[in-house]
Order: sequence, then C-alpha cells, then structure tokens
Amino acid sequence: MSLDPSIKDFQNGTKNANMKLLEKIQLGDISLKNRIAMAAMTRGRSDLNGLVGDMTVDYYAQRASAGLLFTESIRISEEATGSPLTPGIFTPPQIEAWKKVTAAVHDKGGVIIAQLWHTGRMGHSVERNGKLPFAPSSLPVRGMRHYTSQGMKDYEIPQEMTIPEIQQTIKDFGQAAKNAMAAGFDGVQLHAANGYLPNQFLAESANQRTDAYGGSIPNKVRFVVEVMQELISAVGSEKVGIKISPFHPYGDMVLDDPAGTYTYLIEELNKLDFAYVEIMRRSSHFPMPEHYAPENEIEFFGGKINQTVIANGGYDKATAEAELEKGIAALISFGTLYIANPDLPVRFEKNAALNMPDRATMFGGGRNGYVDYPLWNE
Repeated sequence: MSLDPSIKDFQNGTKNANMKLLEKIQLGDISLKNRIAMAAMTRGRSDLNGLVGDMTVDYYAQRASAGLLFTESIRISEEATGSPLTPGIFTPPQIEAWKKVTAAVHDKGGVIIAQLWHTGRMGHSVERNGKLPFAPSSLPVRGMRHYTSQGMKDYEIPQEMTIPEIQQTIKDFGQAAKNAMAAGFDGVQLHAANGYLPNQFLAESANQRTDAYGGSIPNKVRFVVEVMQELISAVGSEKVGIKISPFHPYGDMVLDDPAGTYTYLIEELNKLDFAYVEIMRRSSHFPMPEHYAPENEIEFFGGKINQTVIANGGYDKATAEAELEKGIAALISFGTLYIANPDLPVRFEKNAALNMPDRATMFGGGRNGYVDYPLWNE
C-alpha cells in the first residue's frame, strides 16, 4: 500500500511520551490502555446469513492495540436489515461467529464493543425479501440512492411503524445487547447517528408522527431514551453507550431545531446511568442546512454531557491531541485512518508515516484492502 502524501509525519514538537492520546483511561468498568478508539465502519464482508468469518477475526485482532474497538454496525434483527453483506447478532450462528472475534481481540489485550444497528428507512426491499423497510413515518430518503446487491437503487417509501412495532424494536435492541454479552463483547453502543432508525425519530424530515413518538421534541426523543433504558436494563449501565451526530445531515436528516432537540436529548440521557456518548462531527462532504448553527459539536454539546465524551469525525493525530487538551472529550475515535493503519497507536507514538486507504475496497470485497495493510515497520 502507498503512503498518503496528504498526511504528514506530525513532527510538531509534541513529546510522544506526554501525548494524551497514549494515556490510560477508565471507561465505565473497563480499563483502556490509551485514549484512541477505532470508530465503527461498515466494511461489507459478512456472508449472506450475516455471519462474520476468519477475515473479520483477523481484521479486528490486527487493530487490538487501540484502547477501544467499536465494531462495524451489527443488525439487531432481521427487520433491521438495510444493506447487503452486513453482520447480525440475532441468531445462534451469528453469536458463535462473533465469539471468535472477541476471543481474538481479548487474546491481544484489546477491548471491543458491539455497535447495535437498525437501519429504518435506510434500506431497500431488495435486501429484505421484498418487504419495505420500517420508519417513523412514510417519508423516503431524498437526495440519495441506496447501495444494494443489485446495484444502486432509489430509496422506497417506507412503512410507518405501529406502536407495537416500535415496542418490539425496543425489545429487539435489548435482546441484541444480551446476545452481544453472550458473544463476549465488552459492551454495546446504540447507533443513533448517520440517518439510521434512532436518528430518524429525532428528525422532522423522517418523523411526522402525531402520537407519543412524534410532534413535540420530548416525543421525538422518546424512542432513543427508551432504547437506552432497555439496553441498560439488559446488560448494565457500565456496558452501555450511544453515538449521536447532531449536525450531520447524512441520510436526509434535517431537524427544525437541531440544537434544541439534541440539548433536550442530552438532558434526558443525563438522567440515566451509562458509560459514554460518542459525538460525530458533521462532514464537510454533506452541505449543512442553512438554518443549522455553525457551532462546533464537541464544544457545544460536550460540556452538557454527564457521561464520558468520545469525539469522532475527521481527526488526525495533531487535531486529536488538541481536542483532548481542551478537556471536553476523553477519547478520540478514528475511522478512515484505521482502515489503512491497523497499528495506528504505534504509528502515532513513533511519528511514523501513514498508509493511504484503498477507497475501492472500503465497503466490500475480500482480503485486499481489509487485512493486508502493512505494519509501520514492514
């Protein structure tokens, strides 16, 4: 793999021995060897039954030097299916397959958390045996197309969830969390970012309900809070966290009052006992709605959060170190850098150059671009 010429060696005068990124930290009931996390990233390498294989075992074991590994998004149920070749954790074979991953990571002294996922309207009937996806309201994703096993497709008009379906989905999250513990994971994370189902309940562009799960901000926030309560009840407060993306419009997520909605959500989450909140910053690749505030998400929301804050979104070594120095975020999660650099903490420590990721293999394929990136000294 070639080196990325746009990523410098970060010889900026920082003494690596004093790097905050390399400091130990406690997260819930877990001791982490550094403040570097690998963010959840869909890689599209499971089989048609949602089973991860030996490649995935190697992939996570290679990256076990991170203080914390978040898995790729894992489907909580058959109903949660949205994209092809993504893993699940709702059948016994799926749980057994994940046991090999967690064992390999633990053998290398790593910590790994399962990110729990329901795609909601971010799916397609092609991957769902002809069944339309569920969503808070019958509003399709606009301005995007969906990747399917039959190529790119327009998003469909989803089915509006009934109250019993909402309640069943909350239970499915709880059962998936229990399954994750059975598979040997160190914790679970609710994926409430990036336009997926929990995020959809928060956004007027996806939620026009007039019942207890729509209309007012407290009603729109209700689903996320109830899922978090279910997760905490299922596996214990120290094992649970959540990922949010307050100002990120991916998936046609447009909120009338994003600052007010997420401030209220955080106030409600603060009433619960759990371990951490991962905040994803907006991406410059997606234009921000004109009425959105320009505030930095970590600074604007992070100080309002009682739990440990993990900052995510476009960081390199220098900007991550600077973020930790502010004292709001306690960990930084890296996405793209971890695809190409399985030994990222060592590279940071030694100021080693970074591999450039192969974008053609990011979201699917075989071993190439997945487990064949060289270590810093190879």
